[in-house]
Amino acid sequence: MNILVTGANGFIGSNLCVFLNEGGYENISTITRDDSEDSILTKVSQADFIYHLAGINRPENDDEFLKGNVGLTETIVNHLILTNATTPILLTSSIQAELDNNYGKSKAGAEAAISDYRSKTGALTYIYRLPNVFGKWCRPNYNSAVATFCHNTINDLPITINNAEAELSLVYIDDVCKNFLRLLDPTIVNSKVSEISPIYKTTVGRVVELLEKFKSSRKSLITEKVGTEFTRALYSTYVSYLEPEQFAYSVTRHGDERGTFVEMLKTQDSGQFSFFTAHPGITRGGHYHHTKTEKFLVIKGNASFKFKHIVTGDFYELLVNGDESKIVETAPGWSHDITNIGSDEMIVMLWANEIFDRENPDTVNFKVTK
Repeated sequence: MNILVTGANGFIGSNLCVFLNEGGYENISTITRDDSEDSILTKVSQADFIYHLAGINRPENDDEFLKGNVGLTETIVNHLILTNATTPILLTSSIQAELDNNYGKSKAGAEAAISDYRSKTGALTYIYRLPNVFGKWCRPNYNSAVATFCHNTINDLPITINNAEAELSLVYIDDVCKNFLRLLDPTIVNSKVSEISPIYKTTVGRVVELLEKFKSSRKSLITEKVGTEFTRALYSTYVSYLEPEQFAYSVTRHGDERGTFVEMLKTQDSGQFSFFTAHPGITRGGHYHHTKTEKFLVIKGNASFKFKHIVTGDFYELLVNGDESKIVETAPGWSHDITNIGSDEMIVMLWANEIFDRENPDTVNFKVTK
């Protein structure tokens, strides 16, 4: 299958081309501003499916709206009609196509050209009136508030908000690309106007608030719930605006005669992650918790875990080697400690189900002996 992507160097186009390559589509042609009209027509003639993403958002004068959004679309479909082709075509339009402004009128004109092509040839056509699209590689200070906010937040630049309560309807670039790719499946039912889901409803103020929390998490170590839905997509977008020299950051390292202890990440409702080291012969722990629980993973070295029930006195010892990848879990009411019984430094990863609270540590010293 020969696939043609117009506007391939743009935000949506560059992401879509990556998804197409990942999907195993190797014959991908592109149209950019460097293509001549002859080049455009040649590529259109050879295409089995056309993703028409090219468009003008920020012209120097309003005439460019018609030339870039309507003119190119008409060039493509008129050539298809002239050559009796029925090549499926997808058009990225805008929710502004219903508005009475020059940009909206130009998008409506492009839609009309696609509809005319459909009615004359019976070709499959897909028109997507996209709301604001956000994600990696979107150009800041152009036509995306999210891109600008991400760029400015990371680089300590001011953000201007006229109305924090202003509503935003957003779709994530990955969802856009996945939806576009599925249209290459011949079993997909055609529709005149198509939609991307999910559409995230939020406000300008909420976006800026989340971005500030993402930034501050490098110091507080407290992460937002970045694993699902809008927060996941926005966090991934935010991180994509880091320059390589901004990829790394330091966290506090606590050290004493026993070894070191480093906190890595804290969550709002599911505890925190850290690691510690212990020199040969060193024992850490020697306490119990009423509610707090922990999971230990010995990454390097040999460890002896000892447990003692604080009421019954029951005792249990567990030997663990770093090569086992065995998680050892502590239980409330059992005192526990861990000793490095090897000849090298021991490294242990630790998860606790709650963030450590100095005012309420839930940690009571209690020696673990038989």
